Amino acid sequence: MPSISAVTGWSMAGIAAMATLVGGQVQNAATPAPQLPATDNVEPIKPLEIPEDVAEKLTALDQPRLDFLKSGVAARYVDKEAMFERFRTAKPAEIAAYVDAVRQVYEQGEFKAGRDRASIPLDVRSPMFNAWKLRRPAVMDPAREAGPVDLRRYLGGYGGGFATFANAPVAFTPADLKAGKVDVAIVGAPLDMGSGWRNAIDGPRAMRMTGGAGGNDMYSMINPNGALNIVDYGDIAIDQNSTERSVDHVREMVREIAETGAIPIVIGGDHSLEYPNLAGAADVHGKGTVGVVHFDSHYDAARNRVHQLDHGQPVYRVISEGHVKGSNYIQVGLRARGPDLETFGWMRNKGMRYHTMVEVEKWGWDKVMARALAEARDNAKKLWISFDVDVLDPAFMPGTGTPVPGGLTMREAQPIMRRLCAENDIAGIDIVEVAPYLDTSYKTALNSNYLLNACLSGIAMRKKGLKPGYFNPVSVEHGRDNYYGDRKS
Repeated sequence: MPSISAVTGWSMAGIAAMATLVGGQVQNAATPAPQLPATDNVEPIKPLEIPEDVAEKLTALDQPRLDFLKSGVAARYVDKEAMFERFRTAKPAEIAAYVDAVRQVYEQGEFKAGRDRASIPLDVRSPMFNAWKLRRPAVMDPAREAGPVDLRRYLGGYGGGFATFANAPVAFTPADLKAGKVDVAIVGAPLDMGSGWRNAIDGPRAMRMTGGAGGNDMYSMINPNGALNIVDYGDIAIDQNSTERSVDHVREMVREIAETGAIPIVIGGDHSLEYPNLAGAADVHGKGTVGVVHFDSHYDAARNRVHQLDHGQPVYRVISEGHVKGSNYIQVGLRARGPDLETFGWMRNKGMRYHTMVEVEKWGWDKVMARALAEARDNAKKLWISFDVDVLDPAFMPGTGTPVPGGLTMREAQPIMRRLCAENDIAGIDIVEVAPYLDTSYKTALNSNYLLNACLSGIAMRKKGLKPGYFNPVSVEHGRDNYYGDRKS
């Protein structure tokens, strides 16, 4: 296949100029924003409306080139206004070369049956086809009564025995969860195929080995390990060669936990997990009944990507498949390079509510947090919290694949996580994108565990019937005087 430069005669500088057009024009702050789109942009291509002055410049084009332009396909690859502006000053031969270049991009870039492979087939003859997720038959194990198993070797101190999430006992089966009347089942999901930066596979391992998730919460003076029946439910099997196969099994396991009445807390793994997590929760609680608070520096609602699922587009898939209503989706902490105006438009048209760091800068964190907390209790029976650790500033979470400066502090994140869990009927939680090998210290895993402890403490506060925003008076002040006036818990 000849190159674009060979077909059009363009120089590399000319091609670079076209790349600039693809990015669109830069507007200054005084320029009104374009009209937000009324519909999802994943739609059949709409015919291009060509201004009259531009149409006059196109009279020299032959019919195939003109038909291609009018079809609207070109607008998928270049900014149409930038293209029109170029045509206004270009010579007929330059316009023809430009149209040829865009058409070649279209012909080579789009999927073509017979030329391109739509999927990579699996060998269904393999006797190991399902071995990666095959359950070990119970008959192979010593007989025991159903229920959680405490793996601690020592009565006191730290370390020794077997590392578990929050130093909790372990459970192996749904029967264990039911027999133990388990409130919270923490499960690892080391999925690492949905992210361009690897190592989220080690997130569960790092969090098990790092303290902070278990023990007393000074704000409420509640130890969730004593107030709740918490278990480590092991790791979910992952086919690290296939995100698609893996998420199906994750969905099964989330559903398995939720069906027992326990709250699943999924430790990732990359953020592709948000899709099977929410689908599994919806399988149990009903489609459209679960709301989501999604903490992230990225919007994760990308569309039109080659792969149907990765860590940048679980939100789009969850909403488009109807597992969660757009109006029940709340995002907090957005500040990365996307979304663009069109994507913000899609989010608004779906009824989503988002809280960017721009909003925080304008109104202050207290106001934004209060708004998000109020929205979390609106329109949904249960709440799922999806926490991508890159919502925090890299100063607190350096070990993540896509860090973005200017994020939340731990001081801001811990109270809102505790309060969300204390004020809402929690369907589940995920903490994702912990990549410990990208962290030269241990702070990423440690801080992630402290966030997990805040969640567990909030769930325990709700179980005990403590009112929202409760602080234990013993930890609020030393009680030797009346310095702050009338004491309020």
